[in-house]
Amino acid sequence: MTSIAVTGAAGFIGSIVISVLNSAGYKDIVAVDSLGTDGRFKNLRTKSYKEIVSPSTFLSKIASGACRPDAIIHMGAITDTSETNGDRLLEHNTHYSHSLATYCVEHNARYIYASSASVYGDGVLGFSDDSNLTPTLLPLNAYAFSKWLFDMAVLENGWNAKMVGLRFFNVFGPNEYHKGRMASVVWHAYNQIHDTGTVTLFASHNPQYGNGGQLRDFIYVRDVADTILWFLEHPDSNGIFNLGTGTARSFKDLATSVFTALGREPRIEFVPTPENIRGSYQYFTEATLNNLRAAGYRAPFASLEDSAKEYVTQYLAKSNPYW
Repeated sequence: MTSIAVTGAAGFIGSIVISVLNSAGYKDIVAVDSLGTDGRFKNLRTKSYKEIVSPSTFLSKIASGACRPDAIIHMGAITDTSETNGDRLLEHNTHYSHSLATYCVEHNARYIYASSASVYGDGVLGFSDDSNLTPTLLPLNAYAFSKWLFDMAVLENGWNAKMVGLRFFNVFGPNEYHKGRMASVVWHAYNQIHDTGTVTLFASHNPQYGNGGQLRDFIYVRDVADTILWFLEHPDSNGIFNLGTGTARSFKDLATSVFTALGREPRIEFVPTPENIRGSYQYFTEATLNNLRAAGYRAPFASLEDSAKEYVTQYLAKSNPYW
């Protein structure tokens, strides 16, 4: 396999994927993204790739035969979970993904795409990536619905036997600096500590969870990229898989990990969860990894403490924090 296209290439996960691909010897890469005005070009400065093309140009190129990648790693999407324009999400997250999948099926190319743990909604049905559960899921917002729709298309077309979907849980790590409000809690915590010495977290509005006790499956972006590389190099392993650590941790644990990495005592305050997201707020997520392990991926995932320490000390605290 020589030619790889990575969508969302200048973004958070996409740029780290290119770094890992480069380290593994892959250099014939088409970087697909819109660079915009938020400085995300900085994520591509140290990478090796053949060209940068916009998402629309890339579609035209593969449709005309001007570009024939052997694999597409599709990380590009509208990732703002508070986006309310369903038509925009449908076009960018569902239809665009479908167009790339169709190309890969028709040309026997490898396709690995980003799904999302948000498809599980409030988690009342659990977090199993068993394909029989997917039709019963009830996504809570338009973003999650757009991701669920494409997962459903993959299953309905039988493409899960030919490609890989990865339901990302809470990914954090370097190169997310351009994301602003949508950056990880680790990024926000570091900057809050730097500015005020205190981290603010959402208070709990669920009596089953104390303030800061809301639980998420936090996974380091390096582990995500390593998993993607493994699937790229194991084309017989296919399906839709959860991608988290398999261990839920609290937001209080996460904030404490940042303080510890900085050698400081924790100072945490709680603020009300905004009304516009309170109804769709997830209090617990935890990936089941049975299918991922059964597919053959056996590498361990970094602990929250170790990955937060690396992110803080090796990237956030540096004058040139890009990976």
